[in-house]
Formats: sequence, C-alpha cells, structure tokens
Amino acid sequence: MSSPEIASLSWGQMKVKGCSTTYKDCKVWPGGSRTWDWRETGTNHSPGVQPADLEEVVKKGVKTMVIGRGMSEALQVPASTVDYLKKNGIDVVVLQTEKAVAEYNALAAQGVRVGGVFHSTC
Repeated sequence: MSSPEIASLSWGQMKVKGCSTTYKDCKVWPGGSRTWDWRETGTNHSPGVQPADLEEVVKKGVKTMVIGRGMSEALQVPASTVDYLKKNGIDVVVLQTEKAVAEYNALAAQGVRVGGVFHSTC
C-alpha cells in the first residue's frame, strides 16, 4: 500500500489525492489520510508537535515521517518528539510546510513507506 500524494497546498487548505476532503491540517500514511485536529492532544504552536500527534501514523508502519511546521514555521517540533521517532526506527524530516509536502511527495513517488503531519497556516 502506497502513501497518497498530496495533490494541492495553499494557505489553510490541503487536498490528498483520492480523498474528497479539504484539510486545514492533515495526517497522511500509506493507504490513508485524515484531518489533524490539534484539540485531540492539546497541541499548540509551542511547545509544538507531540509524540501523541504522531502515534497513529507511526502505528501504520512508516519508515519516514515528514513534519510540516507551517507556512511561516510557527509550529515547533521539540527534540523529544524527534527522539520518539528515532527510537521507533523512523527517519525524521522537519521542514517548512511547502518544502515538507514536496519532500513527502518525492518520497511517496519513490515507494517509501512515508507518513506525515502537515500544518497549512502560520
């Protein structure tokens, strides 16, 4: 099962190929995607992405996780979150969201079991 391509990204809107939903923030993994609702884990721009935000994607057996920090990189990614992924044997890429989407799509096109979480505003 391959990771779905992110078809489009603009401020506050993301579309995943094969899915009719328009996301503000989203999680993607081999075979699926869904909205990334920060309220589920109490996430805020600071301290940022928590391991709890990534657990669902990690459980899908990804080898690489791409984290999009937002268009202006306002979303933080603490070292503890990167350590959590590395301890699970997952490569981590943290980039500004437009660059993160490009990297994610390139990895997906290569057949890598890649997952991602992307913030499409600030």
